[in-house]
Amino acid sequence: MTRPDNHVIVLFGASGDLARRKLLPGLYHLAAAGLLPDGYRIVGSSRAKSALSDDAFRALAHDAVTTFGRSEPSGPAWQSFADSLSYGAADAQDPGPLLAAIRAAEDSLGGRPSRLFHLAIPPPAFASTIGMLGDTNLAENGKVIVEKPFGTDLASAQALNETIHAVFDESRVFRIDHFLGKESVDNILAFRFANGLFEPIWNRDHISYVQIDVPETLGLEGRAHFYEGTGAFRDMIVTHLIQVLGIVAMEPPVSLAAQPLQDEKAKVFEALRPIDPGQVVRGQYEGYRDEAGVAPDSQTETFTALRLEVDNWRWAGVPFHLRSGKNLAQGREVITLGLREPPLRMFRTDPAQQDAYQGNKIVIDFKDPGWIAATFLAKEPGPTMRLGPATMTFRYGGSFCQKHGLEGYERLILDAMLGDRSLFTGSDGIEHIWAASALLLENPPPLKPYTPGSWGPEPAIDELVAPHQWYLPDANKDRP
Repeated sequence: MTRPDNHVIVLFGASGDLARRKLLPGLYHLAAAGLLPDGYRIVGSSRAKSALSDDAFRALAHDAVTTFGRSEPSGPAWQSFADSLSYGAADAQDPGPLLAAIRAAEDSLGGRPSRLFHLAIPPPAFASTIGMLGDTNLAENGKVIVEKPFGTDLASAQALNETIHAVFDESRVFRIDHFLGKESVDNILAFRFANGLFEPIWNRDHISYVQIDVPETLGLEGRAHFYEGTGAFRDMIVTHLIQVLGIVAMEPPVSLAAQPLQDEKAKVFEALRPIDPGQVVRGQYEGYRDEAGVAPDSQTETFTALRLEVDNWRWAGVPFHLRSGKNLAQGREVITLGLREPPLRMFRTDPAQQDAYQGNKIVIDFKDPGWIAATFLAKEPGPTMRLGPATMTFRYGGSFCQKHGLEGYERLILDAMLGDRSLFTGSDGIEHIWAASALLLENPPPLKPYTPGSWGPEPAIDELVAPHQWYLPDANKDRP
């Protein structure tokens, strides 16, 4: 594959949780796999009061890779990576230390290396940081990775895009969602468009419903300050599940280049019917208001399930059911496509089995390494024509070598260095999503309590998808 040109990578928020858990381990894995440029430097940055020395930053990176990484930080590979690290604090009023660190990094590489700025910082700091990059001319010859959330409603998303576009044109902006960097999500494109077996049935004539289900077993994990101002809808539905919906529902692009892919996803988001608050279940797990940092009368939802519709020729009338929340029964990432029943039933089936079977389905588990299963009915051995449920499964991890597989962040950081925006969200796409969300944000339905370890507020979640059923929680029988 093509390797990126020489780069200086600047991590804003380099001492934060995201950098420790994902970015520094991911960058080291790319380096150890030989996928970073021949010449690269990584400059960490934070506010002046949180400044680190170069050696302290290297120690932090070593601890991060040891704790969260897949590659052991040792030997020549680690030494080369550690040598690439330096630190430069930056405040909007005093960018001097950062400018000096970037200048030293570029001088050590020679020539005119590209710059990649990763904003792993809270959203309130976006504007001042981007403004600083413009005022100091650092944005010249640079690209920027912007972390979620991309605004909190349509007005704030438009304001954020305006702030970014004042410094970076859209071709140099990479709004990152690590879900879209997963191998198993990318495989949806191959599954659909490379196989004549599936693309002809990928429409309303053959599919009766779609579910995108991402329950989490985790609670707040000390993130009350962030979560209280965000909630499940903004944290997961807008920035993750609807992005996956765009991949599932898009029309075939003219090519797999960045612009055709982004154009087709944007058309899906533009076709989203405004979300009806009456088709939304908002929940809050019992005990949430007792968590440290949570208001005693908090109206923040820790669970959202909703029905979305895509008003175009391919999907008209097909419900898309999305669900995500905290403190639920399992941690899963599953797409389920329910296929329509044959027009005539000529076989006898056991009613008990039929209730458990729930019809033909294509199930895509996109929690890496991921798997794809098709459920169907087959004749049971014996003298009578008796049917029973069966499953055919493709296991990603068991079919291909995983040694050089990349995690979501790793793949997307590499793509950003290469300038490939295929798996990133454009400004028009995110604004379409917020526009479809406006009615819900203005008129949120009341919260419903649910028990930690359950699947959410019952019976409301079952009534939401009737006459269909959730693939989860009855999935263990089909799970490879």
